[in-house]
Amino acid sequence: MDALWADLLPKLWPAFWTTIRLTVYSAFGSLVFGTLLTAMRVSPVGILRSLSAFYINTVRNTPLTLVIIFCSFGLYQNLGLQLASRDSSTFLVDQNFRLAVLGFILYTSCFVAESLRSGINTVHFGQAEAARSLGLSFGQTFSTIIFPQAWRAALVPLGNTLIALTKNTTIASAIGVAEASLLMKSTIEFHANELFIIFGVFAVGFIILTLPIGLIIGRAAEKMAVKK
Repeated sequence: MDALWADLLPKLWPAFWTTIRLTVYSAFGSLVFGTLLTAMRVSPVGILRSLSAFYINTVRNTPLTLVIIFCSFGLYQNLGLQLASRDSSTFLVDQNFRLAVLGFILYTSCFVAESLRSGINTVHFGQAEAARSLGLSFGQTFSTIIFPQAWRAALVPLGNTLIALTKNTTIASAIGVAEASLLMKSTIEFHANELFIIFGVFAVGFIILTLPIGLIIGRAAEKMAVKK
């Protein structure tokens, strides 16, 4: 037992810090790209709606593991996509981390887009018609009238998507990103007799990360709810 803690404790925070960084960067990128996909999905331009619908339906029905592996082996090793400087001593670590973030953004943005679209469906169509009658463009209507209300209505689904993203970061270990699940696997290899303790430690770690998200989002949704 002492050997387990001596081996695990110094590595535990760096591993979960990597998980947190993966979550934060991926969440921000997914929100930006997901908002763009949403705007395309409700755009008056047919080709944009079709492209957005095709992308969302294709990627969200693809296993996340395949998306992450595609970013590593397809975009990097076959197509030469480079997201870190080769002159850096941490090139491989940085490259794998950024490829993982890219994969999470490509995947999670689909769920962000669908959450926002469900929020848009709660906005009365007459508001968009009124905006057009006042001479507002689609972009102005979307950004100043539709999107702020959709964001409020979609807050809880977006929170659930963020929680799912936090747990999905474990898949980054498939391309060698040193996040929490990779540390768990390596720890089990050397301390197989303490299997349940190791599982418990990492389960508690992820609960500590995800539980506050749900509580904060729930409280924010209550405060932002439309009073009837």
